[in-house]
Amino acid sequence: MKKAIIIGAGLGGIATALRLNKIGYDVTILEKHSTAGGRMNIIEMDGFRFDMGPSFMSMTYEFDEFFNFIGVENPVVFEELEPLYTVNFAGKSKSRKIYKDLKKLEEEFSDVETNLKEKAEKYLKRAGEFFHDTEKTVVKSNFDNKLSYILQLAKVPWKHIPYLQKTVWSEVEKTFESEELRIVFSLVAFFLGATPFQTPAIYSLLNYTEMKHNGYWRVKGGMYRLIEELLKMMKERNIKIYYNTEVTDVNYENNNVKNVVDQNGKIWEGDIFVSNADAAWFRGKYLNRKKYSEEKLDKMHWTLAPFTIYLGVKGKVNKLEHHNYFLGNNFRGYADTIFTSSIAPQKPYYYVNVLSKSDPTTAPDNHENIFILCPVPDLRYKKDWKDKDELADNIINDLSERIDYDLQKNMVVKKILSPEDWSKTLNLYKGSGLGLAHDINQVGAFRPKNKDEQLKNLYYVGASTTPGTGLPMVIISSKLVTERIFNDSTIS
Repeated sequence: MKKAIIIGAGLGGIATALRLNKIGYDVTILEKHSTAGGRMNIIEMDGFRFDMGPSFMSMTYEFDEFFNFIGVENPVVFEELEPLYTVNFAGKSKSRKIYKDLKKLEEEFSDVETNLKEKAEKYLKRAGEFFHDTEKTVVKSNFDNKLSYILQLAKVPWKHIPYLQKTVWSEVEKTFESEELRIVFSLVAFFLGATPFQTPAIYSLLNYTEMKHNGYWRVKGGMYRLIEELLKMMKERNIKIYYNTEVTDVNYENNNVKNVVDQNGKIWEGDIFVSNADAAWFRGKYLNRKKYSEEKLDKMHWTLAPFTIYLGVKGKVNKLEHHNYFLGNNFRGYADTIFTSSIAPQKPYYYVNVLSKSDPTTAPDNHENIFILCPVPDLRYKKDWKDKDELADNIINDLSERIDYDLQKNMVVKKILSPEDWSKTLNLYKGSGLGLAHDINQVGAFRPKNKDEQLKNLYYVGASTTPGTGLPMVIISSKLVTERIFNDSTIS
């Protein structure tokens, strides 16, 4: 039986381990952190349970494909969000509920937008056509080189070419009269770490997936329940995982990886190796590739750095829903400067998740667990986060005022993770929360490949390789790299 060593127990590493086990590999995972899950992790404090990172997902059918592949029924319950989330604009007393049901959405914004349903249907129809015209040919395909990728792109209907020259903002600006709606339809790009004023209009497909196609879903009991169930499956299948084990060296000769070495000097040998660490960073850090030197990596476009706060508070906070966005009143100015600023935002935009709204077991009786995510500059631009307590207080006080609830006074527990913490804990390059962004020159065959360019038995899975960021994309990534490994094994 061939042996596979997987570096990193993020969702991509775990999914790949289960897929490889299914096709006959003996699999071992080496994980730097004390728990599995990568960004999709858990924080527990004094009876409060928090999802560390992702709090909802789309394209749940990709998980159906995954469970079908490994031959089990989906062990978790997906609960659909409707409304999808609420949006709170600074200076506005009314929060807006964002519905997948476009008739309800039209009623919600009837005071600022006419014929919203008709406009949204037309906008989402264009986005949906692009999504379905590229999903199988581009997103779910392995590419051996840029030429094969370009030839595949040539099969995409030419009517989509104008999307490449336009931005998300130009499309929403053309479609909607209300500034509020323009911002709402731009949020999906903004909170993935890109300004809608620069992001290609093709990423309006994300609006399609959230509002028309599959919607947004949460895992009953919290997102980490999925990781816990996958770990049970790994144990049943004798897939071994070693925590607090950080790979510090990669040894190779004759275009093959011989072994990897951990921080204690232990040598781990295998027939194939799969890195779930960032695919670009790993090549520079461990393989000394000039193309992925720190200087070159810094010039790439990375997604947002997360600044996260985890609060356990007494009482029930009535003005918060399960998912909430809190925005200022200068969206263009904020979006254009926040990701390259050398200082923390003074009037930050942030996302709030209250898991206890849907699952009371995640907090003690008559308490709430509140997770706050604020997109901030990564460590390329703001290197020092000694002011993280000041920024956290700024956000907490702003939120308290806007929901008319004194969070500081009722606080039981608090934990803050700055980009420095995210970088150190999970090896996220310069604290980038979701890896490489999806610029036209950083997607498809222009993204770091899922098979190493020089080492025949080294592969990659996760957000910074194909096809990209987000939980369903990582599940697809595990499928693509498994197909790559299987095809290579049949050839050899």
